[in-house]
Amino acid sequence: MPVEFLGIAATHDGSETTSRSGASFDKEYTLRLARAHEDHGWDRVLFAYGSGSPDPAPAAAYIASRLDRLQILLAHRPNVSYPTFAAKTFATLDRISDGRLTVHFITGGNDREQGREGDTLTKDQRYARTREYIEIVKRVWTSHEPFDHEGGHYRFHDFVSDVFPVQQPRPDVSFGGSSPAAYAAGGAEADIYALWGEPLARTAEQIEAVKAAARAAGRPAPPRFQVAFRPIIAPTEELAWEKAHRTVAAIKERTAQGRRTVVRDHPRLAPENTGAQRLIAIAESGERFDRALWTPTAAATGGAGNSNALVGTPETVARALLDYYDLGVDIISARGYDLLGDAIDFGRHVIPLVRAEVARRDAAGAPRGTQALAEAGR
Repeated sequence: MPVEFLGIAATHDGSETTSRSGASFDKEYTLRLARAHEDHGWDRVLFAYGSGSPDPAPAAAYIASRLDRLQILLAHRPNVSYPTFAAKTFATLDRISDGRLTVHFITGGNDREQGREGDTLTKDQRYARTREYIEIVKRVWTSHEPFDHEGGHYRFHDFVSDVFPVQQPRPDVSFGGSSPAAYAAGGAEADIYALWGEPLARTAEQIEAVKAAARAAGRPAPPRFQVAFRPIIAPTEELAWEKAHRTVAAIKERTAQGRRTVVRDHPRLAPENTGAQRLIAIAESGERFDRALWTPTAAATGGAGNSNALVGTPETVARALLDYYDLGVDIISARGYDLLGDAIDFGRHVIPLVRAEVARRDAAGAPRGTQALAEAGR
């Protein structure tokens, strides 16, 4: 199966290593970064969601109306709008983009962040709500007759939309998480299941857990799998590792600066979501895994989001990504710390290597899934 690459559609030039140079929504930079992805072999970009960040839906519409090929992954939290309204927004965006939309539903793993926008549900309640929300959105996208809904979190009557997606029967739904509740919800509803980059053996375990949840939900086939990394590449191994250590030093310095300058200085709390807890536990057990996985970047950020790195030459990082492809991963999410420059470098030097080798392996009928892991002796 062909491999796909997901980048980041940041709305400004800041990262964990660099303060942003302008407003939180920099229209010119947003377009420049997206165009760099389109011009250098990426398939789609993620418009992320944060409680105080620019609204990703109009930002995505802005990019979709100016670029012709780049696909969009739009992050959405169910607590911020009613599902009937959200389904119309998504359908409209799919129309604007001529069928290039995928929606990534975020349940939310941090009570404080959820509470900033009035969400007081517990984590288990949020997963139940997300599952119901996705079911409603799918029905709105595909129902041409009015329908009623009486659920645990939403109730409405006689609803039918007058705007439908270009994609038929509907756009894909993406979902992520590392807890049993996440596996159950995503295994039942997701077309794409998103994981953070972990060692190969742990990733294989997560893939099997999601597949089991999909079987338990009665699905004939599991979701596709996506794994996210922070690539740190350079022409030689020595230069790549020097760059990696400079990156961690910059993350630590920027974190220290933030603690010194923030007006409301909150102590860093232990992460509530299972994914971040897993990343921290992995980092505590070692710095390097498999071919190129490096955990100090995750440790320096407290397991915040996509934070484990792949370090090495383009050839080394490409081989590491192919190991995940062999497990059954066919969507690679990657973003560097210099968002624009790294997107261009990764597109020029890594993506072509991976695509060429995937095409060769597919043509040869090479094994994938847990069989590949066993044959690798891991």
